[in-house]
Amino acid sequence: MEILQSYLGERIIVAVGDICDFQGDAIVNAANSSLAGGGGVDGAIHRAAGAQLIEECKALRQTSLPDGLPAGKAVLTGAGKLPLKGIIHAVGPIWRDGNADEARLLASAYRSSMAIAAKQGWDSLAIPAISTGVYGYPKNEAAEIALSAVLDFLKQNECPQRLWLVFFNQNDARFLISQADRLGA
Repeated sequence: MEILQSYLGERIIVAVGDICDFQGDAIVNAANSSLAGGGGVDGAIHRAAGAQLIEECKALRQTSLPDGLPAGKAVLTGAGKLPLKGIIHAVGPIWRDGNADEARLLASAYRSSMAIAAKQGWDSLAIPAISTGVYGYPKNEAAEIALSAVLDFLKQNECPQRLWLVFFNQNDARFLISQADRLGA
């Protein structure tokens, strides 16, 4: 992964690359509520983790999440074939022109993911840009919400010690870097 920038005493790392290549405790999957995999990051993680992850997600749907994982929430599974301690699946909101509580739900997806990592005592976590792909959340607004949620959480919690915000390309990462520079993070 290519590191572009760091903030908060290097607790936040902004990087570009394949989140499936992350070497740390866990990654966050920008999941859909069905936990069935899909396109983008979600599909890539499911393919890399393999059948074990698919079966674990199916079991969650048959037991504790029969109606799916709601937007703003996160759930932990094993990592399948990936060399991680776990995968945290977070569902972000579908963009509906900002009229359906999207900002609160997106911030909650980030906070819920980090809370799971903190509860596990994990030191390193990688999170992709949630809701900015097929869910259509405007990238600049999503970056501002993500950064605010991450900064607030890390200032109040010791874990994770290092949080990687992993983007597919440099153009997408620039939205977050621009927000961080504007806020003086």
